Amino acid sequence: MDQTQHYRRILIRAANWVGDAVTTTPALRAVRRNFPDARITLLAKPWVAPVFENNPDIDDIMMYAADGRHGGLGGMLRLARDVRQHRFDLAILFPNAFSAALMVFLAGVPQRMGFTTDGRGFLLNLRVPIRPQIKKEHLIDHYLGLIADAGFKTAGRKLALAISPAEKTTAKNLLAHKGLTTDGPLVGFNPGAAFGTAKRWPAERFIELGRRLIDEQGAGVLIFGGPGERELGEQIAAKIGLGSINLSGQTTLRQAMALIGACNLFVTNDSGLMHVAAALDISQVVIIGPTNPIATGPANPASQLVQVADACDLSPCLKPECPTDHVCMTAVTTEQVLAAAEVALDRKKI
Repeated sequence: MDQTQHYRRILIRAANWVGDAVTTTPALRAVRRNFPDARITLLAKPWVAPVFENNPDIDDIMMYAADGRHGGLGGMLRLARDVRQHRFDLAILFPNAFSAALMVFLAGVPQRMGFTTDGRGFLLNLRVPIRPQIKKEHLIDHYLGLIADAGFKTAGRKLALAISPAEKTTAKNLLAHKGLTTDGPLVGFNPGAAFGTAKRWPAERFIELGRRLIDEQGAGVLIFGGPGERELGEQIAAKIGLGSINLSGQTTLRQAMALIGACNLFVTNDSGLMHVAAALDISQVVIIGPTNPIATGPANPASQLVQVADACDLSPCLKPECPTDHVCMTAVTTEQVLAAAEVALDRKKI
């Protein structure tokens, strides 16, 4: 690509899910470094937009109301009209879907950049083929590959989330309001996972782990999750008992991010909040089963993976629901996770 081209107004179509969105932040930084004087607008669905608040590499967030006025074919046309009004010079597409390319084409954005996937190459004029090795790399490198292979410079792989002082204060006040008091470490649990149950470590293991951490480490346990995981969180908190609080479905994403940032340790399945903790440099114990940690694992050195790699011949199957006996997750014992948690907490004491 001709890097002497001057783009004054750039539209970036955000990834659609929280974990993916977090892993695009190094690519956003790269765009800003290449075009420091451009006005950069991020087009994001409402559930991922909070990931990008306070991000210095974007100037505006434009909502893609996929469940509202931008839903369906008529909604795509409305979205294209909304985008057209901004007169963007360049659109960069992180999602690989045909519809993303069609929308910016209909919006008349003159330069449209994205991977040539899903049969959409004819809608793009800054076409980037997917190199075979990108599929074997981390999501961070997938999105950075789009920028690099288009001829732009990158600016490192470090994830970026910005929690404001006011948000940190609100998180502290929320914990006080919930009545959680402990002189020990604060440990976050994330027992859920989107897109099916295959990535979930059994709830009874989280319960046993919580009890052990409270009894042996004097820990306080915060249970995180989305609205659909509230019942799961309530079940786990009730059975752990005193010293645990269920926050599942009771916080905004920004509040959850600030509360994760207050934790000394985060114990989680492979999920979007795992990437949030990684971006905040929180020590983690990540339980891996049907997914590929090379592609989607946590990208921070303070993470330990707990996995029984040879438990299932199909692993990593990447299936949302286990087609057999879920042994890739049930093979991971409470003792294994507790041992990793103790190592992480001991490091915090040094």
